[in-house]
Amino acid sequence: MLSDILLISNKHKKAAEVISERVLVEKEAKDEEYPGYRFIVAISGESGAGKSELAHSLALVLKRAGIKVKILHTDNYYRVEPQVRRAERERNNFESVGPEEYDHAWLNRNIEDFRKARKASMPCVDIITEEVDLLITDFSGIDLLIIDGLYAIATDGIDLGVYIDLTYHETKKKQLLRGKESADDHRWKVLEKEHQSALRLRRLANTFVSREYKVLFCD
Repeated sequence: MLSDILLISNKHKKAAEVISERVLVEKEAKDEEYPGYRFIVAISGESGAGKSELAHSLALVLKRAGIKVKILHTDNYYRVEPQVRRAERERNNFESVGPEEYDHAWLNRNIEDFRKARKASMPCVDIITEEVDLLITDFSGIDLLIIDGLYAIATDGIDLGVYIDLTYHETKKKQLLRGKESADDHRWKVLEKEHQSALRLRRLANTFVSREYKVLFCD
């Protein structure tokens, strides 16, 4: 997302270092079996949990290891633009909040663009203008894709699914600091709906980041 604010701290960097070790091992194994394999990491968690911060930190660690990484933020793929999303949610009594709000066809097409190493047209939300810009990117030189977002680990065909175990109740202070959306009753209703969805998706992960930002791997 354009003009997004990241609050990266040592905990994000340390977690990224640990996760990168597993990524490098698993990617090497895939490359041996399928030369040129295009690896995908998904990072999920509730609002304010640090998905974007962890994704950015992981990308930098992998870059130092000689791997070219692209980050795909799923919040760019909402069907309804930011300027009218609030009214749309209230009109539907918040029942529309969930995975169905996203343009999965476009998202999956861009993931396939990565897998096929081709050029892609991707949405990019400008937080300041609240408008959706169009980003043209070339995946031919990209080795690894990081997908971050609440529902990212539900993506088909990912190789490593990371879930951050922090709820929106625990990250209110961080959300207020970032100021991406108004902190009012509307926002908390949305976050509660997303919280319920997140609990259902957690089982899809094989790597967890605890509330203390310790990394736990599961087979």
